Amino acid sequence: MTPKANLVSEQTQIMSGLDSVVIRQYNGGITGGRTLDMTGFDFSRVEAGHVAIKVLDEDGKNYTYKPMPVKDGGYDEMPEGHKVAGVVVASKPADYPLVGIMDDGRVNDEAMPYPLTEELKTLFKSDLPNLIFEHD
Repeated sequence: MTPKANLVSEQTQIMSGLDSVVIRQYNGGITGGRTLDMTGFDFSRVEAGHVAIKVLDEDGKNYTYKPMPVKDGGYDEMPEGHKVAGVVVASKPADYPLVGIMDDGRVNDEAMPYPLTEELKTLFKSDLPNLIFEHD
């Protein structure tokens, strides 16, 4: 008998509805996307427009990418040693968090899953000035 393997992932459908609204203009992002470290993120999915953050690994060479922590229906404070990396381009299940991260373009801030805090606005302006948050 010949061994068989399924090389095609099962299809899943994320019903966010705002993916095409939140990303207004994609100019650029992290090449190849990243896998998010979902430790402590207790939601079934990470949605388009969610703030992605990064922290330098112990080796001092590579970054670990994570979704920005959420608390009480909004973004929590930036964890120590972390920086903004951009925003998630398309919604993905939490158990398969392979995401595109946009760091240059236009984001509809009213369609984001959580409102930006003043701290995040300041960090984006200084660290990623080509990522513009706007709405109609």
